[in-house]
Amino acid sequence: DGHDFEPIVPELRLGVSLRFLFPHAPHQPVTINGGMVMPSWYDILELSIDRHVDAAGMERSRLAVEAMIAAERARGVPASRIVVAGFSQGGAMALDVGLRHTERLAGVLCLSAYLARPDALEAVAANRPTPFLLCHGTHDMVVPPILGQRSAEALRGAGLAVDWRTYPAAHGLHGREVVDIGRWLEWVYT
Repeated sequence: DGHDFEPIVPELRLGVSLRFLFPHAPHQPVTINGGMVMPSWYDILELSIDRHVDAAGMERSRLAVEAMIAAERARGVPASRIVVAGFSQGGAMALDVGLRHTERLAGVLCLSAYLARPDALEAVAANRPTPFLLCHGTHDMVVPPILGQRSAEALRGAGLAVDWRTYPAAHGLHGREVVDIGRWLEWVYT
């Protein structure tokens, strides 16, 4: 739910004025929940460490996020002033969009997530110089930290500027993480 992160904005203590968009994942059946309909950017097929994902669902969601970026561009916001961010599935989407977007973005922020479609590394061109911040809780039982770490290593291996940080937290945000996100956003936008 996009509203989950609205209360965090004041905690970022930003000295720059930013506009935040908090999109909601579409409601759809999710395999690991017995097909129950719930908010999900893509179907979750399994929780194994190897994570085989619903590529078609991710692509639909990527196009929806790209449409949001296009709407911001139509408002006069250059892509170079847009940070794509997300938590969990949203973080996986942020990585996917950030790697595949055809214009340079200001940054990509990935929280408690992983690189779901590694073929996106082949698409990266415009965002090779874009800063990527990947944060993960060391006690995350939903998305094991090793998935985030492997993702950071894969991004670095592709020549991307990656900052990988861990926090003593489960599948959520740690107070120090919020501070670090605020500092990173300040750095990106100055």
